[in-house]
Amino acid sequence: MLRLRVGLIIQVMVSELSRSIKCSANEASEYLLNMRPYEMKMLLRQILSGKEFVICHTCEGVAVQGSAMSKQAQQHTMRRNITSTKKSDESFDRQGQWIRRRRLDGALNRVPMGFYPKVWKLLERCVGLSIEGKVLSQHLTREMTSGELKFALEIEHVLNSIPQPEFRQLNVEAMMVLTLLAEHNVVTFINKVINVDELVRSAYKMFLEDQKRCKGDATLCCANDGDTTSKTNCNKVANICEHFYDSAPSGCYGTMTYLIKAVAQNVEDLPNTSLDCTIS
Repeated sequence: MLRLRVGLIIQVMVSELSRSIKCSANEASEYLLNMRPYEMKMLLRQILSGKEFVICHTCEGVAVQGSAMSKQAQQHTMRRNITSTKKSDESFDRQGQWIRRRRLDGALNRVPMGFYPKVWKLLERCVGLSIEGKVLSQHLTREMTSGELKFALEIEHVLNSIPQPEFRQLNVEAMMVLTLLAEHNVVTFINKVINVDELVRSAYKMFLEDQKRCKGDATLCCANDGDTTSKTNCNKVANICEHFYDSAPSGCYGTMTYLIKAVAQNVEDLPNTSLDCTIS
C-alpha cells in the first residue's frame, strides 16, 4: 500500500456500514456522516488494519444535531460501537466473503508479499504488460532495480487506472500467476505484450462455461442464456459477474485455476511439453 485512494476508502466505509446494519447505501452514508469522530476513527482503523470487525448497535437512541437524515433513518438512529472480532467459521458470513475481501484489498491498494520484485522478474522475460490500455514496458527493468520504490510506484500507478477495486484485485491475481512463469523458468522470453485484463476476462468466460455445465449460482444471472424471466441482477462490476468475484482463489473452481488456464491458452510462448502440475 504505497498510495491511499481516499475516495475508495470512504466508499468501503459506507459499504461496510450498509452490510453490517443492513440498510441502503444512502442511509449508510448518513450514518457515516453523523458518526462521532472516535467511532469513525475506529471504523477507519479496523478497515486499514485488514482485521475482521463487526458494527454493533445498542438500544440507546441518540439525537444527531444538524443532521439532514430521512425519517426512516432517524427511526433507526442508534449508538454505534465498533469492536474488533476474531474470525470464526460459525459467525463469519461466507457468502460475499471473497468479493468483500477483494473490494477491501483493492481499495487499499494491497498486493501479495514480494509482488513488485516478482513483476520486475516477469518484465525481464516479456515485451511488457498491458492493463486497461496502459503498458508496463520491459525498459523499466533497465532503468530501475527490482526493489526500487520508483518501480513499485510505476506498477501501482498502472493498477490504479482500474477504477473498480475488486477488478483491480483480479488483475493482481493474474499478474501473480504470470510471475510464476519467470519464477519457475517456464519460458525464456515472451515476445509480445501480455494483456493482463484480457486474461482475466478469458478466465471469466471459462468460469461461466463451468457454471452452465454444473448449474452453479451464476446460472441465476450471467450464466443464464435461456429464460430471462428467472434471470436476476447480480450487480456486475467491469462487466464481470458478482459470483466470479466471490469465488475463492483456490480449489478446482477457484479464480486462480481459471487464470492459470487462461494463461496456458493465451500465452503463445509456453513449452509444448506437459508440465507435472496438479491444481487442487
